[in-house]
Amino acid sequence: MFLDTRVLRHLTAEDWKVLAAVEMGSKNHELVPTPLIERMSRLKGGVSGVHRSIATLAKSGLIGRMKEAKYDGYRLTYGGLDYLALHTHSSKDVVYSVGSRVGVGKESDIMIVADKTGKQKILKIHRLGRISFRTVKSNRDYLRNKQGGSWMYLSRLAAMKEYAFMQALQGEGFPVPEPINQSRHTIVMSLVESLPLRQVSSVPDPASLYAELIDLILRLAKHGLIHGDFNEFNILIKEERTNKYTIEDGEEKETETVTLVPIIIDFPQMVSMDHVNAEMYFDRDVECIKRFFKKRFHFVPTQPGPFFKDAKKTVGKDGAKRLDAAVEASGFTKKMLKELEKAIREQQAKIDAGEAVEEDELDEDEDEEDDDKDDSDDEEDEEDQQEEEEQAVFEIPASVGRPLSDAEKGLEKLSLGGKGGKRRV
Repeated sequence: MFLDTRVLRHLTAEDWKVLAAVEMGSKNHELVPTPLIERMSRLKGGVSGVHRSIATLAKSGLIGRMKEAKYDGYRLTYGGLDYLALHTHSSKDVVYSVGSRVGVGKESDIMIVADKTGKQKILKIHRLGRISFRTVKSNRDYLRNKQGGSWMYLSRLAAMKEYAFMQALQGEGFPVPEPINQSRHTIVMSLVESLPLRQVSSVPDPASLYAELIDLILRLAKHGLIHGDFNEFNILIKEERTNKYTIEDGEEKETETVTLVPIIIDFPQMVSMDHVNAEMYFDRDVECIKRFFKKRFHFVPTQPGPFFKDAKKTVGKDGAKRLDAAVEASGFTKKMLKELEKAIREQQAKIDAGEAVEEDELDEDEDEEDDDKDDSDDEEDEEDQQEEEEQAVFEIPASVGRPLSDAEKGLEKLSLGGKGGKRRV
């Protein structure tokens, strides 16, 4: 789904109240009855003002009807939820402008945003359920036996969980983007100028980088955590430059050294070392790194492991804070965790079984006024962009880790995506 913010500036205070009313009504209704929207909006203009706002919101795709509904009502769309989240970030002076999308996945969109000073940040929009189930077409009960909730609710849980873990990890000195704010299904975080590991074709010292990544897995374990999706897609490689001044032949000379620093991202799948499947997740994270380094860098470690049983013994040792307990204490409860894990497992099982269907496709069946052609074009653009990004692979030169020559200092940074601009992730 593409985030189109053109309508944002034209919405009135009344429109925001009506949109918020639809969101509140969605907690107990898949389709919020129009009379309920009228009561919850509390507009001074009365019913006529509510209907004007409903027309504006529906035309903009922020709310929608459902075919063959038994009563008159509207449902909140992902676009409407996006707008509500942006409105909250804007009111807190966290986001002032929205730029281009720099990443897209099956469960999230990554956008460039900026505050009033022009400082760029990252907006991550969770879209759990973008890949949904064919069986959902025959059963549109989003509350599913009153357990869990809609995909929007689960996307909120994913954002809450990720934000809580980012705060906890940053507090313990782990290399993660700085978490700035969270609203509904979105997170605003610092912008890290870097390359995704999957787009790096070679590094000067694979053994050193491998050791750092394994050390991160073990550090997480010591703090009671397993990433759960520790692979080349969720590891960024940042270049840290240091300048050193020396005196040679009576003259001061400046040399610059570049060091590769791994940054961890994407935490919705993170689990505790006490999780019932902890050993499976731990071993999978280790195997993912080993498999990637063997395939991409032709590097095979000489020592086996690390092993879960050994990592388990280090949990909480040397004063390490149990971050799994800290996150639970922050308000992300075990019940929320179980609901989110169940949804992720079911979604992945359907994907693996080839029974998945785009969630946008389900929305097309429900909305009376969808423009099928525009949706199809948007999906093709997304696929083309994603394919371009996946095919872009770069080589980190052997100069990394040693002083750069004067000629090398003048080189521009690697550009991703083939569009001719700097790519920051």
